[in-house]
Amino acid sequence: MIIPVVLAGGVGSRLWPVSRQLYPKQFTSLARGAVSEETLFQSTLSRLGGLANLGAPIVICNEEHRFLTAQQLLELGISGARIMLEPVGRNTAPAVAVAALVADPDDLLLVLPADHAIADAATLRAVISEGTVLAQRNRLVTFGIVPDSPQTGYGYIRRGEKTGAGFAVQAFVEKPDAATAQQYLDSGQYYWNSGMFLFRAGQFLDELAQHAPDILQSCQEAVAGLERDTDFLRLPRETFAACRSDSIDYAVMENTREAVVLPLDAQWNDLGAWDALWETSAKDAEGNVLTGDVLCEDVKDSYIHAHSRLVAAVGVDNAIIVETADAVLVADRDRVQEVKRIVQRLEKSGRQEGVNHVLVYRPWGSYESLAMGEGFQVKHIVVKPGASLSLQMHHHRAEHWVVIKGSATVTCDDNVFTLEENQSTFIPLGSKHRLQNLTTTPVELIEVQTGGYLGEDDIVRFDDVYGRVKPG
Repeated sequence: MIIPVVLAGGVGSRLWPVSRQLYPKQFTSLARGAVSEETLFQSTLSRLGGLANLGAPIVICNEEHRFLTAQQLLELGISGARIMLEPVGRNTAPAVAVAALVADPDDLLLVLPADHAIADAATLRAVISEGTVLAQRNRLVTFGIVPDSPQTGYGYIRRGEKTGAGFAVQAFVEKPDAATAQQYLDSGQYYWNSGMFLFRAGQFLDELAQHAPDILQSCQEAVAGLERDTDFLRLPRETFAACRSDSIDYAVMENTREAVVLPLDAQWNDLGAWDALWETSAKDAEGNVLTGDVLCEDVKDSYIHAHSRLVAAVGVDNAIIVETADAVLVADRDRVQEVKRIVQRLEKSGRQEGVNHVLVYRPWGSYESLAMGEGFQVKHIVVKPGASLSLQMHHHRAEHWVVIKGSATVTCDDNVFTLEENQSTFIPLGSKHRLQNLTTTPVELIEVQTGGYLGEDDIVRFDDVYGRVKPG
């Protein structure tokens, strides 16, 4: 059985302002305008369709992204997935170790980052099929991307002697300078390190026991304490946090004698920064990639993406311009790796533009901030059919709800009643309240908040179908 192990953690800060802490790049459709509107996470799984003996995936993700993960699996029609929640990030070796510990020892684990773009899925599946033969012989297979340019942003794998469909791994090498990268390309002996792997679960654990026993022990203790939380498997925070952070490369692949690299030439890109989107997208006659409502005069070799309004550019070259509802990024295409510095400054100053979009997804639906000022905020709320917000109260704000579409069921203290379109109600400060959609169509409403503090952390939950009530 081939079990996809999808590594869906990470924030993707270099792709801000589209990728944000609570809605990172793997759950967005960054490759928009290509083959489909699937998110990167969804494409990671859907491109495997047609592989023989393919089992339900194991997904390793951040606790904050669990509902996004579950929803996007549901949209793909995938059932039986095991969604493991990391309380803290500990790099790829511990993430794959906990997946291996919950899998059958003879399962073949196909380890895949959730944020890669691969245009030629048929070639990918063919190479994976070749790799299964090696993995069943207890080889640890990695997939090396056949390079087409002297990239300095990737690690490289140097191949050794021929082994089956692949080559023995002679060495993993760090990101090179430009001259060294050119030498690697010219030699034909090097591949880009994709971060994708295929091996038997039991074999990986055996190698981990030999080369990083402390990581294995920590992960065994964490898996022993796994808790099922509705549809999720929650790793215990203290136990998993005590594990040493390390990558598969450092912990195992650079030390084992069983590493094999399979060449992969399938139009791969890790979409690490905005220049990668420019490189992988179709361009106009001026070398531009333009998405959304964009007007240009004398613009060349640029990537411009408008999400919510008109973006006009005049006389720029080699630029990245990305507009969202609450932020605009303007950068030189050669310096997009530095975008993460902006995100760090946003985090340091406590600004929300690095955390959320104005449109925020929740397990019950979504809300969008329409206006905010001193002592007030206006939101557009959409509640999915059959969904329910938690029974909650606020210490610092009152709310006024106006239904604009559908039929909402409202609880306010001891009163339960229905609001139809164009009807409204007032939720006083300190009242226990809940909003439900008991119908088969979405409910939309406008919420006006008033009070001295309007932060999202001013919520006390008493009952919640999504398991967000803290015990005690």
